[in-house]
Amino acid sequence: MSIEEMYQEMKKKLADIVPDVELRYKAELAYEINRLKREKNAVILGHNYMEPALYYSIPDFVGDSLDLSRKAAQTDKDIIIFCGVRFMAETAKILNPKKTVLLPSEKAGCSLAASITAEDVRQLRRRFPGVPAVAYVNTYADVKAEVDICCTSSNAVAVVESLGSDTVIFLPDEYLARNVARETGKHIIFPTLDGPRAASAATEIDYQMIGWHGRCEVHEKFTVQDIQAVRQQFPDVVILSHPECSPEVVAASDFSGSTNAMIRYVK
Repeated sequence: MSIEEMYQEMKKKLADIVPDVELRYKAELAYEINRLKREKNAVILGHNYMEPALYYSIPDFVGDSLDLSRKAAQTDKDIIIFCGVRFMAETAKILNPKKTVLLPSEKAGCSLAASITAEDVRQLRRRFPGVPAVAYVNTYADVKAEVDICCTSSNAVAVVESLGSDTVIFLPDEYLARNVARETGKHIIFPTLDGPRAASAATEIDYQMIGWHGRCEVHEKFTVQDIQAVRQQFPDVVILSHPECSPEVVAASDFSGSTNAMIRYVK
């Protein structure tokens, strides 16, 4: 595909969203990226958070992070380029240990993944011995290594219920944990104290889920007031929310689910 053909394809999809001058510039960039992709025998994974112009022009696969990692596991290409954040690229590497996985941006971090460390998990498990631990897939590899099982936003409830345990540690997203606790009927606590006194105090509290005060800096910005304002301005609007939003926002929305689930819902 030539640069002009690339531009025309992008224009069909994005003319009402992206300025024409940007489409022309991005068409040249996309052309060169695709040329290098073929030359280096690489596959490009594009997360839904990518900017539209490149999202619709360079990835071989698009979707949410875990789905993309699974697709990468099936590739015969030598190099996997993950257009996402660091924990996504790490997940792709875990599933493809013999492949070279590249992350285009060194600064592609995640406030949620950065909210907990492997040592935090070890300390928490020492305080609650024998309690199975679940980690949201939006965590770094060293944190994943310290838990019993990982989950996505779409299967979090099923994973918690599959453990068959009266008590579960669920890390690190506070809002996702609260939403899962609500759906499973579990009483959740968020321990903040350290040391023997904290562990002793925790045993005196009635709880079935142990959470962590981690949040996504983007999802926590949405409020019920935001939803009310949108509904007043657009009475027929359908509001979708991610389970990383607060339980109040999820309850005020018309639908809550993973990124892929929301895309399926609107279709």
